[in-house]
Amino acid sequence: MNFTDAIKACFRKYFTFSGRAPRAEYWYFLLFILLLSLIASLIDWAFFTSVVSISNETSRATMAHSSQPVQSLVSLAVFLPHLAVAWRRMHDTGRSGLYALLPILLIAGTVLVLLFGIGLADHFSGNHSLDVFLTRATLLVFIPALIILIVSPLLVLWWLSRPSQPGPNKYGPNPYEVQT
Repeated sequence: MNFTDAIKACFRKYFTFSGRAPRAEYWYFLLFILLLSLIASLIDWAFFTSVVSISNETSRATMAHSSQPVQSLVSLAVFLPHLAVAWRRMHDTGRSGLYALLPILLIAGTVLVLLFGIGLADHFSGNHSLDVFLTRATLLVFIPALIILIVSPLLVLWWLSRPSQPGPNKYGPNPYEVQT
């Protein structure tokens, strides 16, 4: 599979979360997304960036701001096909496609731990000892979650880079062995 075939396949299977995807399909599509994002960022920088200069007697600062409309549209357009090809790529290695969502689910869980932990601590702010207990309990849960959050994307990348499972698996036939 070459670069253009991978892009065509991913957009043709925009909503397809079943079956398997070979390594080349996933990695060529990821390269396409990175190149497209770079081009979109350059367009946003060239056409949608405003520069503001602030100065007073002691200092001078220049700030650039962009709402990045082109980058936002590109991200929305490629989100589902990227998720679908990652899902199928996980199937190709013999894993559930849900593993592709692992970092996102861990981020959401960590944010919930922080929100509930800090929210409960604020609720009991009149009781100092309970406030300290809830804050420490939140930190005890948050620190391991943060470590797992750092490791999980690396684990998912490693799974995505694994070779195809030989022969058919429960998700379908091996894409390298299928005659098209």
